[in-house]
Amino acid sequence: MSGETRRRWRGRLAQTALVALGVVPAAVIIWRAIHDQLGANPVEALEHRLGDWTIWLLLATLAITPIRRLTRWNGITRFRRTVGLLAFGYLCLHFLTYLVIDQGFPMQGFAIRYVAKDIAKRPYVTVGFTAFLMLMPLAWTSTKASIRRLGRRWTTLHQLIYPAAALGVLHYLWLVKADRSKPITLGLILVALLAIRVWTERRRAVRRPAQPGPGAAPERVALSGAP
Repeated sequence: MSGETRRRWRGRLAQTALVALGVVPAAVIIWRAIHDQLGANPVEALEHRLGDWTIWLLLATLAITPIRRLTRWNGITRFRRTVGLLAFGYLCLHFLTYLVIDQGFPMQGFAIRYVAKDIAKRPYVTVGFTAFLMLMPLAWTSTKASIRRLGRRWTTLHQLIYPAAALGVLHYLWLVKADRSKPITLGLILVALLAIRVWTERRRAVRRPAQPGPGAAPERVALSGAP
């Protein structure tokens, strides 16, 4: 087996291990929900815990580029797409819990009307749903074929991960009624990641002031960056 083949297999094994590790929290949460171990309000607990993991995984996705630039560990970028898609998977579970279990769609007939009213009426639901809509095209265009087809427009599109993450933190902050230490902490982490990114961008601009040529590939920084 050639060195290139071995590296490819190690990469696939690492990706598989990451996916397996990423679904463990969801499996534990769902298992506890099935066995009625989520407290007095299991639906709310289920929504919140899935939402927590969504934000943590979004922040982990955003942390990959700063880690690469600070440590020069280029290999970490191969995991960015996987972590980003895991975040979107948790977001879908979070939204489906709200839509199907909390709101009763479609079992209650035309409950979608009440869902629409709820989204429009409650600000924290509005910003959360907006973040969901922002992340949908990012997940949809997560393939290498989409990167090739969209070119530099792909990078522009995937900048949506930043406002989507900010809206996710805001959704959490407005949702919490008592102890807001966790959403505030998440917000501070997001600000720190953005600050590190701006700082490293400026350092790179000073070191390499020349503009890249027309054939240079854009850096993939968002939800589904290719390896």
